[in-house]
Amino acid sequence: MKTIGVFDSGFGGLTVLRELLPLIPDTRYVYLGDTARLPYGSKSRETIVRYAVSSAHFLADQGAELLVIACNTATALALDEIREAMPIPVIGVVEPGAQAVLAAAKASRAGTGQSKVVVLATAATTQSKAYSRSLSALGLSSIEKACPLLVPLVEEGWLEQPAHKAVTLDVLRIYLLEALEQAPGANILLLGCTHYPLLTPLIETTLKNLHHSMQIIDSAAATANAVAAHLSGSPPRLVDANPECIFYATDSIEKFQRLGSAFLRQPLSEVHLVDLGG
Repeated sequence: MKTIGVFDSGFGGLTVLRELLPLIPDTRYVYLGDTARLPYGSKSRETIVRYAVSSAHFLADQGAELLVIACNTATALALDEIREAMPIPVIGVVEPGAQAVLAAAKASRAGTGQSKVVVLATAATTQSKAYSRSLSALGLSSIEKACPLLVPLVEEGWLEQPAHKAVTLDVLRIYLLEALEQAPGANILLLGCTHYPLLTPLIETTLKNLHHSMQIIDSAAATANAVAAHLSGSPPRLVDANPECIFYATDSIEKFQRLGSAFLRQPLSEVHLVDLGG
């Protein structure tokens, strides 16, 4: 039974794990949420690298044979250093998302030359320009839109109760209108934060109300597909399985179990507290 380590600064990486579970069966998953040191986006690059590398070492010590950096900030700012520090394969979320956009552009009527991409992400990820660089290298035009209010809205669960949902829809409408002003006619929307898959139904509703059609690309699903392809050498397929999952967090076990269950869409098993230092 192979072991895959999945790392995030908090809860969002659980959407990547959720996509991995049906794709790669008979696997032991070890997930680490570095909740004591989040948010990474407010830290310096040097601090983010130090945190991410120490977290990667922890997962390798737990037996991980492959590491998934299910954190956009850590991928954007520390992926090279993590790969240098690790003797095992390391896969981030940015490149798989960009490759999924390329595939969507090739399949669209606009093609790669005329496709316009909007990337919704956190402020730290947009400031890194990681998605813009990856998409530009693939010949794709893009704009990145920072959406700082979306992560707290997701973590507060403002997605279903009518009054709360209305606020989230208003915020999405403002962000999408601003993005479309920068990229009129954009036809592909990349979710560049692992929290954002939980917003997909509301994003679809907002785009419909704006009378604008865009193909939505989920970087969490794209990352899971890239991991499956890396391991099998062929396109992934859905299977029935019951993988083993072990969860670690560096702070607030109760909160991790509560929020994590919403991200994973199933109750979390026991969460272990681990101290990785400052």
